[in-house]
Amino acid sequence: MFGLGTMELVIILVIVLVIFGAGKLPQVGSALGKGIRNFKDGMKDGEADVKTEVKMEKPIEVEKKKDV
Repeated sequence: MFGLGTMELVIILVIVLVIFGAGKLPQVGSALGKGIRNFKDGMKDGEADVKTEVKMEKPIEVEKKKDV
């Protein structure tokens, strides 16, 4: 996971716990989860918009040359 080992994750968790305190930790986790979920939903909406735009484009008509 991003090249982080167990020790690095524990250190990051301890730093976050010291900064925000034990009482605010659930709120921070909830806000982080909501942010990630909104980002994923936005990415899916963007992909859906691109797919509908591609489908709505008119196909290019190629003129056939007649040999005279």
